Amino acid sequence: MRPGRLVALALGVLLTGCGVPTDDTPRTVPPPPGPLRSAAPADTTAPAGSAAETICLVRDNGIVPVVRRVDSPPTIADQLRHLLTGPSAAERDSDLTSALPGAVNAARATVTGTQALVAVDEPADVGGRSDEVLAFGQIVCTLTSRDDVTTVAFLRDGKALGVPRADGSLSSRPLTRGDYAPLISER
Repeated sequence: MRPGRLVALALGVLLTGCGVPTDDTPRTVPPPPGPLRSAAPADTTAPAGSAAETICLVRDNGIVPVVRRVDSPPTIADQLRHLLTGPSAAERDSDLTSALPGAVNAARATVTGTQALVAVDEPADVGGRSDEVLAFGQIVCTLTSRDDVTTVAFLRDGKALGVPRADGSLSSRPLTRGDYAPLISER
């Protein structure tokens, strides 16, 4: 027998022996019974909502944007309140924390044009972190994740407040996400 014919015969035996049917025309294959499911496990810790909200938390001395699902698009006051509340239990299990306790006691925000004005109170000694660069970076990163905010300015007692930037300098001018870019990382 010639070698080419021997290879063709062996290939034919292998294909028919592996259970692959041969049809002359295409045929319809019915779907499996029941609902189709993803192979990935469902995340039952995250509430399902119709809107996305970005909150910037801290891990390993860096700022990490986290997208949460909420029922409706949050107002700027809602988003700031959620940030001040800190990480959820699932986020804490992922080693996410907040630098806000000990650095920023309370905050209120208003939007004028595309600038958020954030009024902060003198921090109380609550035994939390005191890394102001990360704390103010969390606020700037969170609020500028919104479509309607491009800059954030801080006030204390109605006066412009100088806050630390990622490079260590103080600024009382409106800040952008770029001022904290070296600290921002993805999950």
